[in-house]
Amino acid sequence: MHIVLPVLFAICAALSNAVATVLQRKAALTVPRSEGFRAGLMLDLLRRRVWLAGILAVIAAAVCQALALATGPLTIVQPLFVLELPLTLIVASLLMHRHLPGAGWLAVTVVVAGLAVALAAASPSGNRTHVELDRWIPALAVCAGAVAALALAALKRPEGRARAACLGAATAISYAATAALMKAAVHILDEQGLAGFFTAWQTYAFAATGVCALFLLENAMQAGPLVASQPALTLGDALVSLALGILLYEETIRSGWWLLPQLFGVALIAAGVFALARIPLTRSLVAPGDERQTAGAP
Repeated sequence: MHIVLPVLFAICAALSNAVATVLQRKAALTVPRSEGFRAGLMLDLLRRRVWLAGILAVIAAAVCQALALATGPLTIVQPLFVLELPLTLIVASLLMHRHLPGAGWLAVTVVVAGLAVALAAASPSGNRTHVELDRWIPALAVCAGAVAALALAALKRPEGRARAACLGAATAISYAATAALMKAAVHILDEQGLAGFFTAWQTYAFAATGVCALFLLENAMQAGPLVASQPALTLGDALVSLALGILLYEETIRSGWWLLPQLFGVALIAAGVFALARIPLTRSLVAPGDERQTAGAP
């Protein structure tokens, strides 16, 4: 049961994020485009009901994620968000009334199988509830530096796959840092109540990184095709979260010969994710030329 609950909550969070991704993608394509980061982007999106529905899905995902992190280790919860890309395409096929081809379902199966193999072989354990400040400072500094470097690299590139991939990777790091901070804040809430929660720096830090991640995500969606941003986001979040779980929360995974099936599982996940990124349904989530020309219409 100590594994079942966080797994269920994490899957619910991934599903909610998938719904949010599709709704936010549709909304992002209806606002004016720009070559750089645009502060008014969020104000434009606030006028779109579809985007607001996506935000409700984001809130539901955050609640489920918090419950998952409160009941299980970071190294189990965050890798399950790899399921977000397959779920995104399944949700898109339903909302857009499009058919997910057999190759798409095969790729979904490969991703799920790879995730099961990797997690079973890794057998993550540990659920530390307190992280000292001297651990947080270097970890957050590295994450912030990487996000800044990726954002600057994105700004130097024209609109397209490279820019979307850079912003997707920056979003992934921000999401992983948000999850690590959220885990600490949730445990503070459990141990010290609301007073402790609202006076803890982790609470405001995870809120700030979450807003940063949302801003980067919206710009990644406008920067280029989902085929570029979503794999970087999906795989990056899992890998960075795994590193933070080990370095900050002292969670452990199996080593030795167990690394072989873990690598095999990761290879399956990567193959499935990139196969999903190439199917026609994924390309249909990108605005074609005529939609881009009318993107400024309300």
